[in-house]
Parts: sequence; structure tokens; C-alpha cells
Amino acid sequence: MCGIVGYVGTSDAYDILIKGLKRLEYRGYDSAGVAMINHDGNLNIYKAKGKVAELETFCQEKDTSGCIGIAHTRWATHGEPSSTNAHPHFSQSKRLALIHNGIIENYATVKENLRERGIQFQSDTDTEVLVQFIEFIMKSNGIELLEAVQVALHQVIGAYAIAILDSEHPDTIVCARQSSPLVVGLGSNGDFYLASDASPIAEYTDKVVYLNDGEIAVMQLGHELQVMNTDNEMQHPKINQIDVTIGQLEKGGYPYFMLKEIFEQPNCIRDCMRGRVNVDSDRISLSAVIDYRDRLVQAKRIIIVACGTSWHAGLIGKQLIESLCRISVEVEYASEFRYRDPVITKEDVVIAISQSGETADTLAAIELAKKAGAFVFGICNSIGSSIPRQTQTGVYIHVGPEIGVASTKAFTGQVTVLSMLALCIANEKHTITSETYKKMVAELTRIPEKMEQALQTNEQIERLAPIFTYAKNCLYLGRGYNYPLALEGALKLKEISYIHAEGYPAAEMKHGPIALIDSEMPVFVIATRDRLYEKVISNIQEVRARGGRVIALVTKGDNQICKLADHVIELPDTFECFQPLVASIPLQLLAYHIAMSKGKDVDRPRNLAKSVTVE
Repeated sequence: MCGIVGYVGTSDAYDILIKGLKRLEYRGYDSAGVAMINHDGNLNIYKAKGKVAELETFCQEKDTSGCIGIAHTRWATHGEPSSTNAHPHFSQSKRLALIHNGIIENYATVKENLRERGIQFQSDTDTEVLVQFIEFIMKSNGIELLEAVQVALHQVIGAYAIAILDSEHPDTIVCARQSSPLVVGLGSNGDFYLASDASPIAEYTDKVVYLNDGEIAVMQLGHELQVMNTDNEMQHPKINQIDVTIGQLEKGGYPYFMLKEIFEQPNCIRDCMRGRVNVDSDRISLSAVIDYRDRLVQAKRIIIVACGTSWHAGLIGKQLIESLCRISVEVEYASEFRYRDPVITKEDVVIAISQSGETADTLAAIELAKKAGAFVFGICNSIGSSIPRQTQTGVYIHVGPEIGVASTKAFTGQVTVLSMLALCIANEKHTITSETYKKMVAELTRIPEKMEQALQTNEQIERLAPIFTYAKNCLYLGRGYNYPLALEGALKLKEISYIHAEGYPAAEMKHGPIALIDSEMPVFVIATRDRLYEKVISNIQEVRARGGRVIALVTKGDNQICKLADHVIELPDTFECFQPLVASIPLQLLAYHIAMSKGKDVDRPRNLAKSVTVE
């Protein structure tokens, strides 16, 4: 949550900062701001409530000169969205400006102590408390910024990624991280770039340093990057090369990133499988399974921890692993798992799933699992993020940057990786026959083509979507592998259209939700042909008997459900366990087009952010 951008160099900073904020706006868009030191040495801060475009308008008549600056787009935690609470924040003397992602948990105590010493506050944020605290330490001890930051960070509790400007040192940015991501880009002319993730940096450099927890970096123009810990012990950062392309960060002719990312999925899933499925499409090789074969094959229990959409992918993974590998699997919300004193043993394998690799609750669950001696396996999209570095091994999903806040291609990428993982372990355990294994691998390689067929429903769904804009509530039903997909379909609709929706196992509908069904209630049923097909028909008839409006996702050529449903969306046939990969496409398109019909900003739904780095 929240996006940080920084630059120090010889170019004009403002354009770099604004472009960077736009690339990071998916991380927060309650307010935005910039701080720059101009050529006269004056530190200027400009802030505006709303999106980055509002900040641009505000800055049109302002002095935006200078070659050094920091910028921030905010997802509000402390204090309502407003220009006052927006970052950056000045220190009392206006010598320092600071931006911050995360939460300072003991900010109230620190704030009260500073107030007793005569320091006044302009905002309601924990961030202003931190910058005031740093300046207080500087003045009280007669020390410079770096040392004051080290002292301050020893005394604050919480998660943070911070960047600070000091008007008395107009060629230097000091930054630090703890449980919130920061990436430093190394320019070719002694300049530096800073961001929450690599997307704003990719245009300028492919060489980056991912800061670790507890590290502070000093970016001084024309000097080597200095990285140390809070005890001033010098660190030796690894320089990484990123492979993000500008094309991945642009809309490419689509009106919204979400639609682009829905349509990217066939190629993304091909990329996910590339190098992992052999050329004959009859064998999968995952280096994590090769390197840790015994640990995975001998697992007595697997615990999947995740949040949101990743949790839904985990529910599908549970069925895949239990069915193919005959290993007991539990799926936990990371936010609950970390606090409920779970039973974890050294024989357990914990699989942590996160698109961003920075989800705070999932990181905390990983730490808990590692302390208990469990083997921790990560599934993530963002290379160099915290979760891959905190886990013993894992698999990147390789679907490219996902900019739309409502996850689409990351979900199908996660399910694809879980499918490959389950097949790999099952083959090693011999819990499926060689013939079945080869047939399933071959079918998995055909999924991108079947996704392309599913995308052909787009025009039908676009025509259908306006019918449902009236709805106040919607019900999504599925069984077996399609039950988690019902949860995911409901979540997508909630996130971007603001229509309340609930996903439910179809058979459980009569134990409560059936009371809600009437002619005003759209009911979306995933009714593809599988072993539970006849059961789902019965559930549809129960809905019809109460006047509910049924929109059914069916296998192409279905001649039964089309007689019962008000609307039918046909999909290509595939194996039951891979149906969520194909059926997710029309559910994503339904959410997108319904939201568009309601005039919503589908890429930036209210109150949501892409990377959830706070509890």
C-alpha cells in the first residue's frame, strides 16, 4: 500500500517523479505529493487530495525545478484522505521532508512526548510524527540526518519504507525499510532512482538493489550507493538485473489495465509454463521440487497461507494436492493463522502465496512457520520481493507486472503453478499413474488455447452486463473445484462494481442463502460438465423454483442447463481440475463489464490498494 518514488541526479526530477507515481498509483490513490529541492536550495512540498492527476493540476503554477526529489501516492491508514494528511511531511523547521509506507505502531506515545517538548503537528498521520522525531533527535544531539535516522528507527515500532530529503544536503536521499519494500535503481551517470517496486525504475535502468529489512541506504549523487544497518554496520548489497519491459507497464491500446491483463492471460500462462514443461508436453520440471524432493514428497501435511484472491487459489491448490498427491492440506487466512497459536510441526510444509510478495500478514505467517521449524515454500509474482527471500524455496509465476488492483492474471498464474506443483509431487510419489500424469500435463499445456476460446465470450458478456447494473446483491455458486472460483467471482464483482456478492458452495445454498433469492437476485452458477454436473442441475432448479435469475457458465454443447438458465455462457471442455483456469475468464469479464456499465474506475476501486503491506 502507498507508492514511493525518488530521484537524485542531473535531470529534472519532477517529470520522473510524476511518471513514477502514475506507475505506482495502483498502490494507493487517496492523495499524492512531491517534495523537491530547487536550484536555489529551497525545499518545496506540493500535495493534493485524490489521484496523481489532481497533483499535476495543482503543480501547474508551482516551482517544480530541481534535480532531486521524493514523491508519494497514499492509501490512508492514519488520518482521512486530505491534502494535509498527504505525504511528504515537513519537519517543524521545514528542513526535512519525509515520505512513508507502512504503520508506526507506537506513534501516539512518541507524538505525546514530542508535544510535551513544544513540537506542534499539522496532520493526523504517524508519518509526520516520524519526521518530527528525526529532526528532534538531530537538534537535541547535534548530529546529522543519517545518524538521527538510525537512532529514531531503534525507537519506533512497526513497518516502514521511508525516504527523506534534507535541504542542507541537496544531493542526497536517505531511505530505509522494515517490512515494506524499497528498490534502489542505479543510473549510468551516478544518479539514483528509488521506488516501492521496480515498475517506475524500469524505464531508466535495469540494475537495482532490493533493500533488506533493517537496512538504510544513502543515495548521494556521484557516489557509490551506501547501505548499512541501524547500528551503522556497512552492508554489501547485491545488484540485480530486472527484466520488466515498458510495454508491460502501458495499457497497450486497452482502456484499462484490468481488461488488458484479462486478455494477456493465455500468453501469461504460456510464460508461466515455459521452461517447466518439456517440448513433448509430457513432463513438468520444477527446480524447487528437484532440489527439495524428499522434503516435499515426504510431507505429512501442507498448510497454505494466503490472503484475498491468493487464498482462493490456495483452495483450488488444496483439492489438486489432496486428489493427486494424497497429502492432507489446510488452507488458512494468513491474517488469522498468525494470531491463533496454530499447531505447526517440523514435518509440515507451509506454502505461502502472494502476488506482490510483500503481503504483511503472509510474511508474518512465514516467520511463525519458520520459527516452528516448518519447511516454507513461496509462490509469488514479484521478483526480488520479500516473500521469495524469506522462504526456503518456491516458484515465481512469471505472469508479468499486474497493475489492475483486482487480480486477474496473477490468480490464474497461481493456480497454474499449484497445478504443476501437484503434478510434480504426485509423479514423484507415484500416487498417479504415468499415463494419467502425461495426459494431465498435456491437457495443462492446452489451457492457454482454451483461455483464448473463453475470451471470445467478451462481446456476449459486454452485451449482457448492463442487465445486472440494477443488482444490489448477487450470488455465485459452484461445487468441487468450482466452489473457490465462485468465491473469486464474487470477490471480483465486489471489488470493482461495489455490488455486494457472495460466493457459496451450491449444495450449501439451501442452508441459508436460499432465503435471499427472488426475482431481483442474479445467481451466477459455474455449471461446467464434471462429476457433480447433475447435482448442480438440481441446485439450479432450486434457484429457479424461487424466481431467481440464473446466469450459467456451461461446457460448450450443453443441452440441459440452457433450458433452465436465463443466460448461458459456453466454455471449452477441459479436465475438471483445470476448469477454474478457463471459467475464471468470463467471471473476470462479467465483473469488468458490469463495473464499466456502472461508470466505475475498474483499475482503482475505492478503498483498495494492490500491495497490502499493513495488517
